[in-house]
Amino acid sequence: MDVSSRVLSELASREAALDGQIEAARTQAQAMVAAAEAEASGILREAEARAKAMQAEQEQQLAAEVEQIRAQASAGAQQQADATRTRAEAKLGQAVDTIMRAVLP
Repeated sequence: MDVSSRVLSELASREAALDGQIEAARTQAQAMVAAAEAEASGILREAEARAKAMQAEQEQQLAAEVEQIRAQASAGAQQQADATRTRAEAKLGQAVDTIMRAVLP
């Protein structure tokens, strides 16, 4: 009995040690999972911040392009208006000259 009692005691001791190792491994695994979740959360926040920054930059570029197009269109319209005004003034001057020649001998 003494031998079997010692064997059972040794087995119980080994089982307790294994239970301790299993619990330590479980605790370590939980800590690793928590760390991985925290890292993933940080990566996600960083990605979202980068996406927002990229979107804001894209919107700024688009606004700048729209403003440039408007400025070009306005300048073109102003040039056309100036050219039309110049032609109209020239025709008016010619009309006045023609009327003056017709009226005055």
